[in-house]
Amino acid sequence: MTKEEIILADRDHLFPSVFHYYKEPLVVTRAKDQYVWDADGNQYLDFFGGIVTVSVGHCNEDVNRKLHAQIDRLQHVSTVFATEPQAALAKKLAEITPGRKLTKSFFTNSGTEANETAILTARCYTGCSEIVALRYAYHGRSSLAMGLSAQSSWRLGPAMQAGVVHAVNAYCYRCPFGLSYPSCQVKCAQDVEEVIRTTTSGRIAGFIAEPIQGVGGFVVPPKEYFPIVADIVKKYGGVFISDEVQTAWGRTGGKWFGIEQWGVQPDIITSAKGLGNGAPIGLTIARPEIADSLKGATISTFGGNPISTTAAKAVIDFIEEHKLSINAAEVGAYLRDKLVALQAKHPLIGDVRGMGLMQAVELVEDRSSKKPAVSQTAALMEATRENRILLGKGGYFGNVLRISPPLNISKSDVDEFARLLDASFVKAEALAAV
Repeated sequence: MTKEEIILADRDHLFPSVFHYYKEPLVVTRAKDQYVWDADGNQYLDFFGGIVTVSVGHCNEDVNRKLHAQIDRLQHVSTVFATEPQAALAKKLAEITPGRKLTKSFFTNSGTEANETAILTARCYTGCSEIVALRYAYHGRSSLAMGLSAQSSWRLGPAMQAGVVHAVNAYCYRCPFGLSYPSCQVKCAQDVEEVIRTTTSGRIAGFIAEPIQGVGGFVVPPKEYFPIVADIVKKYGGVFISDEVQTAWGRTGGKWFGIEQWGVQPDIITSAKGLGNGAPIGLTIARPEIADSLKGATISTFGGNPISTTAAKAVIDFIEEHKLSINAAEVGAYLRDKLVALQAKHPLIGDVRGMGLMQAVELVEDRSSKKPAVSQTAALMEATRENRILLGKGGYFGNVLRISPPLNISKSDVDEFARLLDASFVKAEALAAV
């Protein structure tokens, strides 16, 4: 198909809810390592990684070699049979979870399904139904997951929100209480108890949160936030669910899982995305006594598929062997310094935040009012395309640039990205001045 035929088929035969970042859809035809190419042969430096999914580089040769061998050996038999790839992955995961206390896994196809499984398991374990989530959160595209999410633009149709309440999140740049950290004494964390006491029965099934909110704009809570919340959740009988769909596998630097940066021991972890490096896989892993509460028979036809689990185990092995979580910390710090330098140069940048190779830039019309620069963000995204770099967009107002390159990028890649991002800001600012 030609580029024009692809775009036309997209328009005529896909749900209109399938959206694109740019005015004209970018048709991608191939990718390798940190680069992708469009249908016109243009090369792009990918600093979004397929929405925080390409963790070890596009078409990673080590991963794909193992994946290809598995395809030729065993492609699918469903979970009613035991297979070596699923067992090997589950065993490896049990060895690397925080404190090695989460040792039983259930595999699905996506982060949405992983979160559905986590909520079901928490409700079975506690015998309670009420769940506390956070404002600005995103937990998936199913009806239940949209009920857990707290952004109207991502809640399509009637969301299944029964039993779900939302606490304020730790968005320090736009504090919901109008306070400043650390003099605020982390009021947003303390308020979780008030939410439980005033909007639930007082006995909850669990609390679910992303350690760093992804779609919310890579919002990073202060160091005290999750320890305080974890104690409150335990006090009211709930389990702590860490949604690591975007933050796991070394992404935040130096740790396998994002929640480890806060020193908190979760009861359930969910993940997907970077675990498969593009292969569809979802993970729900829990403490044994919690996992064992899911009585009866259940199945995920493609969950635990030999191909996806082979890819996932290969990804973990590659990250471990090449010490990519350390690289994420070191190169992530280097990237952060580059973004801070751009902030000093471009008034459009109101905030720079993130952890490891999960960095964000929030754009504002002026820094005093912090008015979201929505139209400027759209113009900047077009400029980044023209300058051949890929990055994401998010945030409650759609004014946050999300930067999440593969974990094996180098400082020279960051130099090139920063140069092209700087040029993109110059072009967007020039257009705004006309």
